[in-house]
Formats: sequence, C-alpha cells, structure tokens
Amino acid sequence: MRTSRGKSNKQPKPEWATSVSDLRRRLNLSQTVFGQRVHASTMGVSRWERGVQEPPSHTYVELGNLAGDPQCWYFWRRAGLRAEVLTRVLPKLRNRIHQGPAVDFQTANAGSGGKKLRSPSLVALPLLKVAVATHGGKGYASTLLHDAPVETMIGAPKEWCPNPASTFCLRVAGNSMRPLICDGYILAVDTSQTNLPELNDKVVIAWNKDSGLIVSRLQHYDHTEVLQPENKESESIVLNNKNKWNILAKVLWWIAKAP
Repeated sequence: MRTSRGKSNKQPKPEWATSVSDLRRRLNLSQTVFGQRVHASTMGVSRWERGVQEPPSHTYVELGNLAGDPQCWYFWRRAGLRAEVLTRVLPKLRNRIHQGPAVDFQTANAGSGGKKLRSPSLVALPLLKVAVATHGGKGYASTLLHDAPVETMIGAPKEWCPNPASTFCLRVAGNSMRPLICDGYILAVDTSQTNLPELNDKVVIAWNKDSGLIVSRLQHYDHTEVLQPENKESESIVLNNKNKWNILAKVLWWIAKAP
C-alpha cells in the first residue's frame, strides 16, 4: 500500500530482525542450516528476518553463542540476561558491555595477580528448571530439553562447551552418584553426544518413561551396556529391549556450592 505521494507506508524492520538477518549472512548460511544451528525451522528464521515474529529468549541465547564476541552481547541482552548470568567474568568484559535496562553483568578478577588478561570467550548456558535424578529416583519426564522452562543462565568458557547450542545445565536430585556427584550439583550436558561406542566409562544422562532423566556412568561389558552408579549400594541398570533406556547426553562438567 502507498500514500498519495507515492511513498510506501511499510514499517521498517525491527533492529532484532536486521541483526538476525545480518548474522546469518555473515555466517554464509541458508535459512535452513541457520535454523538447524539454533533448533528452529526454516519458516521460523524467515519470520524473524521479516520482523513478523521475534525469537524466544532461549533462541536469543543460542544466537549469541553462535555469533561470538562482541555481537553475542546484543542477543544475550534480548534474552534478558542479568547479574546471575555469568558465574565468573574477567575485568576486560566491562568495557565490552553497553549499558542497557536488561543487562547487569558482574565482574571479578580473583586470581589475576595483577596480570594483563586476555578477554575470555564465553557462552551462556540455560540452567533448566528441571531435575535429573540418580538411581532409584524419578527425574524430569520429557526428553525435549529445548522446551523445558529456564531458571537462569550460567556463563562458561567456550572451550568447556564444544557444542554450545546443544548444551544445557541441569540440577541433580539424589545421591547414588556420590561421592563424584552429589544432590544439588549442577551438570552441564551435551545432547549432541549420544554415540554409545564413544561414551564408554563416561557420565551420561539417560531416560526411561518410568524413571525420567537420570545421571549415571555408562559401562560396556562385552555386548552389554550398563548404567553404573558410583554408590555401590545402588543397583545397576542393564540396557536392553525390555526396559528401553535412551542415552540423551554426555555430562561435560559439574559445579556446586561449597558447604
């Protein structure tokens, strides 16, 4: 539609739409491949770039991880990241962050010893508001972690997260993985690492319709796979067609508050 002077009254695209489009073009990706990187459909990417629909907060986090420094800060702001987002950030980051109503990053220089430090490369990981149980417990019922509610965000070094778009943080409920992993610990899990031959003797996240998500150690014995708890008083679980357990993720690392 045009005005009487022949000028279009079409509204300009929102800044966020242009930013998404610019990022995709900078990475030289099609809308389909770009969508796959952030777990969205081609149609979804098209709607974002046209300004028809804004990406949800969890997608903004993944866009920031995909963009890298310094553009990541723009997308993370759109996700509403606040002070609790980053667990440990070096002082140089203070100069990289533009002031804005939705951002309040905290910085710390513990252990720097007065040395000049290189700016860290960080990714923001969603801490999901779901529990992963240990043996004998009952964890989150769904396998769709991308759709789970988010409690907050955790900042982590990029080198700790080989696949940021597939990495989530989960809280542990239960003690059958003691003393390695205790009740209340936070796990970082990579859902792209599910190849069983590569996960022998690794700590993994498994799922069963009756028990939901659990954390355990995967062990191969000849032609048998077993979920083995660290606490020897808890029972192991043999993976077979009868109980139908699925391996959903590899545990990358974990954190906990000191007692």
